Amino acid sequence: MGDRWHVEVDRSVCIGSGMCVNHAPEAFRLDTARQSHPRTEDRDAGEHVLAAAEGCPVEAITLTLAESGEAVFPPEE
Repeated sequence: MGDRWHVEVDRSVCIGSGMCVNHAPEAFRLDTARQSHPRTEDRDAGEHVLAAAEGCPVEAITLTLAESGEAVFPPEE
């Protein structure tokens, strides 16, 4: 069994670029105000979800390991 990620979007930072939806439409949606929301908070780890987080122009997406809370993106420095 693979890792599960907890997905959060900081809507106070989100600018509604839609890049997350372009990268991972199965993981993100935009509401009527063009604010991003994860479709489910906990999901299987995947390259598309990571690409969405990395591609967010304002780094509004946070990924952590669902079980431990360890940072996936952005990585802890």
